[in-house]
Amino acid sequence: MLKKKTIVITGAASGIGRAWAKAFHEEGANVIACDINQIDLSSLEELGISTLVTDVSKDDEVKNLIDFSMEKTGRLDVLFNNAGMGYGYKLEASPAGAFEHHVAVHLFGCVYGMKNAIPIMREQGFGRIVNTISRNAEANTPGTSAYSAAKAAIWSASRVAAHEVSDTDILINMIIPGPTNTGIWGKDMKHLQSPEVTYPTARMLATLDAGGPTAKVFWDEKEYPMFNSENEILKK
Repeated sequence: MLKKKTIVITGAASGIGRAWAKAFHEEGANVIACDINQIDLSSLEELGISTLVTDVSKDDEVKNLIDFSMEKTGRLDVLFNNAGMGYGYKLEASPAGAFEHHVAVHLFGCVYGMKNAIPIMREQGFGRIVNTISRNAEANTPGTSAYSAAKAAIWSASRVAAHEVSDTDILINMIIPGPTNTGIWGKDMKHLQSPEVTYPTARMLATLDAGGPTAKVFWDEKEYPMFNSENEILKK
């Protein structure tokens, strides 16, 4: 099912993206891994994974990533818009430009990915796009204003994009990894799940059949109803 499929993953040098890149590669997919972290990307190259240093906050670099995947394999089957970073500032103390840059990495990186991938997938007649979001979009945790705003906006942009391509076999969905031990938190959080735990949901969304769900959010291989008044996070 995955052999020879071309799968592009942003934010793949570490954490969740790295776990996905390695797992898809082991299943025979042609993985293109991108990140701004060249050092950790190079260790993926040693495994036979194609890599490209990319700043997803810049449209031209995302376009270059998509072009690179086409040059390498001639296809673009699955795109994971996963690149992200932590925030940690109260709004009143946010350094100049920090909020804007954070949103650019999360939201604009996702938008640029979809914008540049959809024309190729439309021409192919097939594509799967998976955007990483978070329950923080629903929450009011201090220090997460930019992160929460970006994730909520990704939810909206993904739903609109999914509707715009509903005349094709392009499915656009979102994944909530859940509390995961990654560098986004700035320190080792051993009490959280390992990044590898999130792979089954990523794999499920990458291999959806034609006519499958689109514009939906999934967590642990189940649909998650974002912004539903019954969600525990909204009851707090």
